[in-house]
Amino acid sequence: MTDKTVRDYIRTIPDFPKPGIMFRDVTTLFSNAAGFRMAIEQLVERLDGHTVDAVAGLEARGFILGGAVADRLGTAFVPVRKAGKLPGATISERYSLEYGEAELELHEDAIEPGARILVMDDLLATGGTAAAGVRLIERLGGQIVACSFLVDLPDLGGHARLEAMGLDVQVLCAFEGD
Repeated sequence: MTDKTVRDYIRTIPDFPKPGIMFRDVTTLFSNAAGFRMAIEQLVERLDGHTVDAVAGLEARGFILGGAVADRLGTAFVPVRKAGKLPGATISERYSLEYGEAELELHEDAIEPGARILVMDDLLATGGTAAAGVRLIERLGGQIVACSFLVDLPDLGGHARLEAMGLDVQVLCAFEGD
């Protein structure tokens, strides 16, 4: 039995992508079978008592986590993609980034009205991407069960932003600072 936590599998890379940023690299967690399994088990355990009809994974690392969690739950998986990546009719939501704007899209038939949706991504920073994903799902009539992340960067305010939207925010570990 290991005493390692999910946080122990996440590598920190200083000064990436620019000086002063401490990049939290989850690929080291993904590449370790025991660490990845632990993370998926803990993400699923936190859903105890919640009914989930589909997991919506935010591009791109949310696909990795969301697909695995959806499989464990026996539910559907819905990709929330960057603009221009989905082949069918879509709805879109623009949101602000630190240096500009971005856009997410969802197939307009991806969510059944009333479906209970878990939103999943690897990291919660400012919460802009997650908030945009939530708005897309709600526009299609989906009900957000929770927003689930491996890593929270609480100093950047995303956790508080999502909670202020009335959302249940679940994280496995947090790193202070950015």
